[in-house]
Amino acid sequence: MASEYEYKQYCQYEFEKYKHNLRVENNGKVYSYNTLVARINKGGTHLTKIDWNVDGKTSSPTTTRHINYVAQQLGLEIV
Repeated sequence: MASEYEYKQYCQYEFEKYKHNLRVENNGKVYSYNTLVARINKGGTHLTKIDWNVDGKTSSPTTTRHINYVAQQLGLEIV
């Protein structure tokens, strides 16, 4: 696990509501827990969902909630 310093260095957005399990890094990658689930386009207008698979699961209510929350907080359209 990264130290608090390393975490803040690489994290562009930290959300108060989900600060321990949701982050957006400087490269626009959105992580739910430690799984890459979405990416912000270079123009910063859209959020694209990314296919993921953790232990055979490819969707979860928590991940959907996280993606929707990021889009809402940053004013992005989900594509």
